[in-house]
Formats: sequence, C-alpha cells, structure tokens
Amino acid sequence: MAPDTEPFASVDELEAGWHPLLDSERGRAGVLLARATRLIRAQCPGWHAAEQANPGVCADVCCAMVQRAMASPGVDVPDGVRQMSQTTGSFQDTYTFDNPSGNLYLRDEERRALNPRRGRAFTLTYEHTK
Repeated sequence: MAPDTEPFASVDELEAGWHPLLDSERGRAGVLLARATRLIRAQCPGWHAAEQANPGVCADVCCAMVQRAMASPGVDVPDGVRQMSQTTGSFQDTYTFDNPSGNLYLRDEERRALNPRRGRAFTLTYEHTK
C-alpha cells in the first residue's frame, strides 16, 4: 500500500492491546483497520498534527474503533436492534447492545484527540473612562 493509505495500526498491534485473535478474525481485523484509517482521515482533518504532537494516537484510536466493531454481538441480533428481552418461564433476560451492527465510529473524545485545537493570539483593549 502507498504510505498515505497504510492503516494506522497493524493486526499485530490490535491483538497485542486486546486479545489473541483467531485466524478467522485476523482477516476481518485487517479490513476493519483499513476502513477505520480511512474514516479517521476523512472525518478528522487534524489527524496529522495530532500524530506529530502525540505519536501513536492514530493507531490507538484506530484499534479502539476496530475493537468496538469486532466486539459486537454479531448475527444473533437483527439489524437495527438496540435492546432485546428474552423470557423463558419465570426468567427474563434483558440486553442493551452498545454497537449491535458492529459499525466503525469515532467517539467524541477520540475526535477531540485527533483534531487538536490550536491556540490563537488575541488582544484585549481596556479603556478606562471617567
């Protein structure tokens, strides 16, 4: 891949910070890392400055996005379902899913970390009148 399309993190980095991946998960992880990288580049124009100021922040956010997507409940939950209840006899289980569809998304704090604000100089003028 060209340097500007290289994922911010590798499957090995994701695995090292999370848990050992099954062989079947490694392929999906690689695809999701590339997609997460493209989303970061598209939605966070300050990513380059953030990476220069805090090396590794893009990889950290990229891995967090992929972890959320891969930790989704999967095919057992119908598309669009955020909450589910199941009753068996006198027992009831209720579930609320954080990311039922396994989508890649940036949290607000991640977006802030990747779009650092720059300080701006300003002048205050004070006039004292009697």
